[in-house]
Amino acid sequence: MENFKKPLLKTLKWTGIFIAAILFLMFILPILFPGTISEQVKIFANKHLAGKLDYKKVHLTFFRHFPSLTVSVDDLLLKGSRPFQQDTLLAAKEVAAGINLKNLIFDHEVKIDEIYVMDAYANVYVNSKGQANYNVYVSSPSQSPKDTTEKGTSIKLELIKFKNWHIKYIDHTAKILADAKGLNYTGQGGLSEDIFDLKTDLKIDSLDFSLDRVYYAQQKSLHAELITRINTNALTFVLRKNELKINDLPLKFTGSLSILKDGYDLDINAASEKTTIRDMISVLPPQYLDWAKDTKLEGKSNLFFSLKGKFSEPRNLKPRMTARLLVDDGTISNAKAPVPMKNLNVDLGIDLPSLDVEQLGVDIKTLSFDLGQRNTFRAVVKTKGLSEMSVNANLKGTINLQTLDAALGLKDVDMKGLMNADIKANGTFSMDKKLFPKTNGYLALKDGWLKTKFYPNPIQHINLTASIQNPEGTFRSLGVKLMPFQFDFEGNPVFINADLQNFEDLLYKVRAKGTLNVGKIYKVFKRKGMDVSGLITADLSLNGRESYAITGQYNKLDNKGTLNLKNIKAATTYLPKSFYLKEGSFQFENEKMWFRKFYATYGKSDFALNGYLLNTINYFIERKGTLHGNFALNSNYILVDEFMALKSGDNEDKSLEVEYAKAENPKSTGVVIVPKNLDVSLVTSVRKVGFKGLNISQLKGTAAVKAGQVYLRSTSFDIIGSRMNIDARYQNESLLTANFDVALKVMDFNVQRAYKEIDMVRKMATSAKDVSGIVSLNYKLKGDFDKNMNPIYPSLEGGGVVNLRDVAVNNLKMLSVIGDNVGADAFNHPDMKGVNIVTHIKDDLIHIDKFKFKVSILRPSISGTTSFNGLLDILVRVGLPPGGLIGIPVAVTGTSEKPKLKFFSRKGQGILTALYNRKINKVIRKEERAPKESKKEQRKEKKAQEEKAKEAEKRVNKDLGKNG
Repeated sequence: MENFKKPLLKTLKWTGIFIAAILFLMFILPILFPGTISEQVKIFANKHLAGKLDYKKVHLTFFRHFPSLTVSVDDLLLKGSRPFQQDTLLAAKEVAAGINLKNLIFDHEVKIDEIYVMDAYANVYVNSKGQANYNVYVSSPSQSPKDTTEKGTSIKLELIKFKNWHIKYIDHTAKILADAKGLNYTGQGGLSEDIFDLKTDLKIDSLDFSLDRVYYAQQKSLHAELITRINTNALTFVLRKNELKINDLPLKFTGSLSILKDGYDLDINAASEKTTIRDMISVLPPQYLDWAKDTKLEGKSNLFFSLKGKFSEPRNLKPRMTARLLVDDGTISNAKAPVPMKNLNVDLGIDLPSLDVEQLGVDIKTLSFDLGQRNTFRAVVKTKGLSEMSVNANLKGTINLQTLDAALGLKDVDMKGLMNADIKANGTFSMDKKLFPKTNGYLALKDGWLKTKFYPNPIQHINLTASIQNPEGTFRSLGVKLMPFQFDFEGNPVFINADLQNFEDLLYKVRAKGTLNVGKIYKVFKRKGMDVSGLITADLSLNGRESYAITGQYNKLDNKGTLNLKNIKAATTYLPKSFYLKEGSFQFENEKMWFRKFYATYGKSDFALNGYLLNTINYFIERKGTLHGNFALNSNYILVDEFMALKSGDNEDKSLEVEYAKAENPKSTGVVIVPKNLDVSLVTSVRKVGFKGLNISQLKGTAAVKAGQVYLRSTSFDIIGSRMNIDARYQNESLLTANFDVALKVMDFNVQRAYKEIDMVRKMATSAKDVSGIVSLNYKLKGDFDKNMNPIYPSLEGGGVVNLRDVAVNNLKMLSVIGDNVGADAFNHPDMKGVNIVTHIKDDLIHIDKFKFKVSILRPSISGTTSFNGLLDILVRVGLPPGGLIGIPVAVTGTSEKPKLKFFSRKGQGILTALYNRKINKVIRKEERAPKESKKEQRKEKKAQEEKAKEAEKRVNKDLGKNG
């Protein structure tokens, strides 16, 4: 026993010493090596990160991620790469790197083989130009063979662990939004090897995914167990074992993904086999899941998906997507249902070659269900293409809507009525080729009744009999009849009767009568966009043929009746606010729709219209119709600023293009968008107009809106106490850019007031600050607006005359310096009354034609070039008495604030023009001082610039004269 006891005690002793030593090392190592590790991590981060990195505290410990020795960084914040330097890319409560202990102790090297990131928010963003905020890692390719003996920080990962992440991914180019909350990820494998298997465990508490505003997943949980073989040499990923579970729906993935030089090569297959309808329903949006809890769902389902082919934007290659959904012998029933929905069978196939919707194939081989005897529905539909679509469809069924409602257990909707449909179609649909499938069918609803939880009263007495006939498969042979469509809502009956024949040259006969409270009926369906008190009253009889109006055969039209609207709210996708139509009374008389009474507001702006629109019936018939009309427009106030596309407003129905532009340019207003489907003339009378802090009043003249452009003709208004006459043209190029042409004349305006109140005067005429009195202006300009609807000065072209009718010039620096040098104080107060100054503008330079004035007994003249940023290349000739026949040339360079003079010289120093790309509205180079040239070269360059500027002025007249 003694012999056994001694070795045991010895073993325990040395084991205790070893454990104590290990514990001692765990405490002492972080104290011995902190400088080495902290310094090398900083060097590594600064060397390899383009985004700004910040954190609060660094720890070196064994105990946060035992047994690994880890460098832990608290409250890390990493900003994005250019141009997103101010945006957060990653924020994390803790980022830790596991250190290889052997390399640290024996080689004094920091080898990172584990990464931990806890409680993090990642914001991944790609803008509409394709610029990404995550390009923060900077690698410097080595010009020499790798030195494997070099010491320092290196990464050889075996483990990546993320805990409690929130990841948001927004890609404006692909129109993708993904938002994952409660993400936990563990990745294990030889991540630094050339070829390795990555074992992944991924859990997400809530996942949202949308493509082009369509949500394919909302608040879905996800669990994935994956094994992916990764070849870093070929950048290939092979999906060996990949099992996902979205809510209750299991999915298995197989295939591969290879990263190419200009894209991807995909071969991915996914399947969810031998699942149930309830599992399938679990991936529906959240609002349907409560319904599923209280509904009996039985039946088998199978889902198959594949994505195969190359994706390359430069080569215009995209993969082929196919999908198939099978539902067999399904049953859906609610406890209150008199009969269940049984025999639910679905066989749906989707084929999308090259992800091109123009080649989209939809094949519904089966869609059928029964609701008891004599309540069945059967559909077979096959389509191919979009703009030119081949169609083969057969739909037939008789359904009691009350029975359907009860069987499905719908909570938000109650409906009644007997619906009967029988439609067969076979052929090609093409708007361009005027083709429509051969069709024979009808849809009927008898004694319909509809009520939703959003509004207390139902729409009732709904009766609809619609038939469609097309024996030949063309637009010409197509006929549609509504005989009739009627319903009652809030005690007001609505009746519509329509007979439409020959859609190639539509022969229409429509009768509509009734009163509809638009706001309330939109409440029934919980729709936005209409005011709650909106009211429409119609009594219309429309009879005619599309070609009668086009060819001017108005006597053959028989359109008559009235349409009254009151308190209607409407919005468009490119305006930030909603229009409120306070009152509208319209009368139809053959080809004209008269605006007998029209008063609307938009924000602070108001509009009263009187006149008519031509051919409104055809506008709604044609695929790309244009509204023509003539109106008198009266307004008390129009604030142009609130029409700018990216301004804030109450309109929630913005286009995706507007949303993206606002997200990428949060401080921009955008420009005013002009509709392209209007051809309208307006005689305008506006008491006050506001634009970017500038107020004009008593605007009167003729305006026109045509093909996305606005024209002003012979228009006048009061500005800074003077009457201005202008002709102008405006056109937006995008949400962020626009172009304009303007020819203006203004008599007797106060120079100092113009300098103080008009930003463009301060920018274009900096010397105006030294001038007081009255001038007149006759000028022409063309140019571009930027994303805040300010003029882009290097884009300006044009010219004109400024008449200094009654002015006083005081202490203009360039002249004052000349006066100081020649001993003539009168240069501080030259006599320029009545002088005409002719200038031409192009490429951010102002070219001044020679003009003369008086300074006591002297007769100076000035000519030359100045720039918008104040550079001078001016020649002043000081004419001496008698009569100024003999003069002293003075070359003036430098800037308007610090002029430089060279007496007895006609050689200044030229100014290089600004470079402006009109296609992309971008200033490539600002104007700058030219290198010194010979006198001959300088004159040649200056003459060429002046000729270009004069030609620009002529082009303004040409653009203004296009139309209006």
